[in-house]
Amino acid sequence: MMDWTDRHCRYLHRLMSRHALLYTEMVTAPAVIHGDRDRLLGFHAQEQPVALQLGGSDPAQLAEAARIAEGYGYAEINLNCGCPSDRVQSGSFGAILMENPALVADCMAEIIKAVSVPVTVKCRIGVDDQDPHQVLPDFLAQVSAAGVDRFSVHARKAWLQGLSPKENRDIPPLDYDLVMEMKGLFPHLHLSVNGGIGSLDAAIGFLGRGLDGVMIGRAAYHTPADILLDADARIFDDPLGRSAEEVVHLMLPYIADHIAQGGRLGQVTRHMLGLFQGRPGARGWRRHLSENVHADGSGPEVVLAALDYVTRQDA
Repeated sequence: MMDWTDRHCRYLHRLMSRHALLYTEMVTAPAVIHGDRDRLLGFHAQEQPVALQLGGSDPAQLAEAARIAEGYGYAEINLNCGCPSDRVQSGSFGAILMENPALVADCMAEIIKAVSVPVTVKCRIGVDDQDPHQVLPDFLAQVSAAGVDRFSVHARKAWLQGLSPKENRDIPPLDYDLVMEMKGLFPHLHLSVNGGIGSLDAAIGFLGRGLDGVMIGRAAYHTPADILLDADARIFDDPLGRSAEEVVHLMLPYIADHIAQGGRLGQVTRHMLGLFQGRPGARGWRRHLSENVHADGSGPEVVLAALDYVTRQDA
């Protein structure tokens, strides 16, 4: 979800669910240590609970980055062992770490010593020619022995040779049953499933089958109302009761404050385009925002004008 789940996206999603755990974009450990920390790690207090997803393969660097992140108040530190991009491979982190569970275990042991917040791993079921039925249980066993008890498993093997990151979203097939088998093998671990889950009904189905959590990425971004507005009521027994229209109005003060600090309207509204996906007026909403957010002086009034396309349809 790099370039997607930034602080503006997370603020929007938090207005839609009080309880869903939100994740940052993946940030590399060297960037945290040497880069602009406030830009990379800063977030609004109302986003909590929010987890920082780190990338890296050097135990000492990851531990230092985790210490820094804990100081910013993150509720969880997550190590990404699932991203298949070329840039990630060249840095020896992401999905390629599935080939070296001992190194991942060393990294996690150092992170655990460095921080007091929960430390978790996001992984694949394997990469390239690996046999997931052998690789995944071995990976979970070695890394959990280092002290990790929470994993999010993307139920698709990553092909690092010959497939683009985009193709890795659809090829090869998902193997949800294998993730379910891991819950049987490791009942003491908190296991969440990830990959291709496109509806709240599907998420609830996995929870009903015994998994401890469900991680939803692209569907939660493209159709956030379908995934998040009912999540608190249906999963956490806490009816939030907000409509997508109410969420838009709640975003207006945040947008005004962002612009007052020198930000641009489009930096926020690009995450709101799918808010009314599937509803009458959604096309007008998206078009008005896309065509008007870059005008000089554009602000909350542009969002309200776009919302009118939806409310006119509902009248």
